[in-house]
Amino acid sequence: MRHAAAILALTLLLPAPPARAGVDQEEARAALAAGAIRPLAEILAIVERRWIGRAIEVELDREDGRWVYEIKLLPPSGRVFELELDAATGDLRRSKGPVQERR
Repeated sequence: MRHAAAILALTLLLPAPPARAGVDQEEARAALAAGAIRPLAEILAIVERRWIGRAIEVELDREDGRWVYEIKLLPPSGRVFELELDAATGDLRRSKGPVQERR
């Protein structure tokens, strides 16, 4: 449960947009305890294996009744891109920006 605070927002460089408030810490803990979402460490491991870049922001949200992790990555190119992953499975739902997959 050390990652509960990080689930809400792991902001290293960019602030979270004000119009997108993530879920609160209690909701995130409950979802994790219920098995509705995967731990953030597992999601970040998936991201690290699949895409080039460093996670600079992570947010947990509910969209259309589903839990999603929104992750901003900063690749060596310097152009930030965003991934939206299903929080239960880790599957990619959509991406925005210059996404670079590892080979």
